[in-house]
Amino acid sequence: MSLHGRTNSVRENDSKPGKRKSSRKVLFFTLFVGIAGGVAALLYNVSGKQAVASEVVVYQSPTCGCCNEWVSHLRSNGFTVSTRDRPNMQPIKQEFGVQPGLQSCHTAVVDGYFIEGHVPANDIKRLLSEKPAISGLTVPGMPMGSPGMEGHRKDSYAVLAVDPDNSTSVYAQD
Repeated sequence: MSLHGRTNSVRENDSKPGKRKSSRKVLFFTLFVGIAGGVAALLYNVSGKQAVASEVVVYQSPTCGCCNEWVSHLRSNGFTVSTRDRPNMQPIKQEFGVQPGLQSCHTAVVDGYFIEGHVPANDIKRLLSEKPAISGLTVPGMPMGSPGMEGHRKDSYAVLAVDPDNSTSVYAQD
């Protein structure tokens, strides 16, 4: 007898051939769905369209409207963003090693990289996916047409990768 007054016995249906076939079908179906889901997840990740999980911390002047527009651009592209208003941005730029010729209005930090200025979200996603041995990305100045600087014209600009020795190379061209 069990604890609840019922007897423990093997159910008669468990040993029937039809029951075993049904159990095998469920097992094979479960395995198929699991494998198919794993392959789909792998293909989704390989395509570069993975979900963005890292939080971006943006340091900005409390009076800068384009910074808020850039933050909106990041959020609409799947980033979680927190902002920190700073009346003086120079100490932040110095802390993260952003050289004067590479500076813009705001500085962000994500996964140990600095993001200076109006860097497009797709370039940040690529950075986080590839994880190169660089200090960060920058779009120096405030080029018209860059994310957060949309307007009546669109200037050509480069997204620069900044190496630990402060040398730069073109990471992306817009």
